[in-house]
Amino acid sequence: MNRGIALLAFAYVLSQFFRAFLAVLSPFLKADIGAGPENLAFASGLWFITFAAMQPAIGWGLDTHGPRRTAAILLLIGGGGGAALFALATTPAHVGLAMALIGVGCAPVLMASYYIFALEYAPARFAALAALMVVVGTLGNLVASYPMTLAAETIGWRASLGALSAMSTLTAIGIWIWVRDPLKEPTAQRGSFGEVLRIRALWFIFPLMLVSYAQVGALRGLWIGPYLTEVFRADPRVIGQATLAMGIAMVLGPLAYGPLDRVFGTRKWIIFIGSALMLVSTVALIVLVESSVLNVVLLMCSIGFFGSTYPAIMSHGRSFLPAHLVGRGVTMLNLCSIGGVGIAQFATGRIHAELTPASVISLPYTMILLFFAVLLTVGLMIYLFSTDTRPDRA
Repeated sequence: MNRGIALLAFAYVLSQFFRAFLAVLSPFLKADIGAGPENLAFASGLWFITFAAMQPAIGWGLDTHGPRRTAAILLLIGGGGGAALFALATTPAHVGLAMALIGVGCAPVLMASYYIFALEYAPARFAALAALMVVVGTLGNLVASYPMTLAAETIGWRASLGALSAMSTLTAIGIWIWVRDPLKEPTAQRGSFGEVLRIRALWFIFPLMLVSYAQVGALRGLWIGPYLTEVFRADPRVIGQATLAMGIAMVLGPLAYGPLDRVFGTRKWIIFIGSALMLVSTVALIVLVESSVLNVVLLMCSIGFFGSTYPAIMSHGRSFLPAHLVGRGVTMLNLCSIGGVGIAQFATGRIHAELTPASVISLPYTMILLFFAVLLTVGLMIYLFSTDTRPDRA
């Protein structure tokens, strides 16, 4: 089981990499195949939308066939095949198709891990294990920053994607060999997504899940690169360093959130306060949108840190799920999270296109940030009505 979990963790490193690497490749893809910010926003949105669209099928697959087959087959076809297609891309349309396929491949890996955690470990440990998996996976976010810039400058982005295709393929084969499906207690109950949606407590969690990661994922996954390029004329290495800093903040965030629910005996208020601080950081970035690269990067890091509530919100939602609904329940929560990023990328890509060129060069990014601030405010207001749960102190 340990070897299998390690392989799923590495697969999640790849997943985090693929959702974030377009930000640093934007100058190279613009020069080589004419892919501008709107093209890359659309391609990034396709990654998240296909990822989200797969979640119902993955929930069924986890509950019916187990995590081993579900994760291995999709990662092999989508991850390995999609990265190979990306390496051969000659137009922005090829990049979009490749990103959609990679989204399918990455879709099951985290949920496969969470499924194993939920059935093999005590509920009190779920939040810590979920946060640990996110922390490990976020290393992919770091590799998709300055190291990816260096790789693109030295061996080229096509060779880099070819290597990623090989790694995805080998990881999928390893998952097939070493992951062991957890034993499930016999039960007469058969879960459904309709049953998940009938859990009223989740209604007040879904909206925040939809909007909170949407901002972090969209900014780190794409917009930080064009923002620094267009507003501050930053070169690729500065963009790589900025995305690395934001990635480090997104590693530290889950580590900070992990134990807080047990320390303070609340899930709801840890999530609410952290999300409110992300909103404050967003408003500050709107005010200081053209101040300096340093201020922008520091505020992006603050957004990345306080916005790393994904495992905490997942744990809050998991606390309302009976055992026979774990697979479908966690994938439904994940659908909201990842789907929110996809929708946000399509919307923000349109905002950028409509406002470019602008008399004030930072205006497209001001409006993108305002868009996220409004969504987050609405999500927080709805979340106020959610039911708190107290984690076991174990």
